[in-house]
Amino acid sequence: MSELNERVEPLEPVEPVEPHEATELPEPTASTELETRRSRRLAREQQEQREPITVGTRLLAMVKEVFVVVTLAVGLSLVVKTFLIQPFHIPSGSMEDTLIKDDRVVVSKLTPGPFDVERGDVIVFSDPGHWLGNPPPKQRTPLQSALIFLGLAPDDSDDHLIKRVIGVGGDRVACCSVDGKVTVNGVPITEPYVKAGDRPDGSRAAFDIQVPAGRVWVMGDHRSDSADSRVHDDGTGGLGSVPLESIQGKAVAIVWPLSRAMTIPSPTSVFAAVPHPAAPSP
Repeated sequence: MSELNERVEPLEPVEPVEPHEATELPEPTASTELETRRSRRLAREQQEQREPITVGTRLLAMVKEVFVVVTLAVGLSLVVKTFLIQPFHIPSGSMEDTLIKDDRVVVSKLTPGPFDVERGDVIVFSDPGHWLGNPPPKQRTPLQSALIFLGLAPDDSDDHLIKRVIGVGGDRVACCSVDGKVTVNGVPITEPYVKAGDRPDGSRAAFDIQVPAGRVWVMGDHRSDSADSRVHDDGTGGLGSVPLESIQGKAVAIVWPLSRAMTIPSPTSVFAAVPHPAAPSP
């Protein structure tokens, strides 16, 4: 045989492999599930990073964000206007010198409600009985109307008035005493808020009424230039007084112009000596 021939060795017999016994796989643990979720999330993030963000996608995300912000702002504004505060515009000089024409005031909607209307409060109320006649409708742009509706601009409508509460339900209000003062439940009151040089009666006819239950008697601080409860009453107190449900709120501050910005305090000391009213008439 040539040296190139290779020697063939016989193969050794292969021992048969014993089959392994079946074993149960361990159930996945909480840590295993957590790792699985992390892996899937990481894979999604990597996929998103590989995918290019188009201009349309960015624009859509921006529009969604703006929509959410605007919706929340509108909802918050409506809640504040309905339940908390609302701005109003002063259209006349009937409350001088406390308020002057074109002042902007903030009105608390918590009065009446959680807080009772008290003597001395300056209140805004809707026209209780055509006191203002039939004023022409306001000419506003859609934007102005929207801002007023949302409470972001002062209400300049001609169907609201602002006056000071002199008597509440059951009070007997009369004018005037021997020394020319308004009396409440028989007690003359000194009114520092009446416009300088004006008289408490405003040179109007005398009156003596009892305020019905659920109503208030109001007068302007500029007595000679205010068409208030005195002008619209029939001598009974029923027509000239204002129903509590017509009250929009209590004026608490002047916010514009900035040179006149201040709070509007209630002069409780003016009525400190006034006794509790008798039982109000229905």
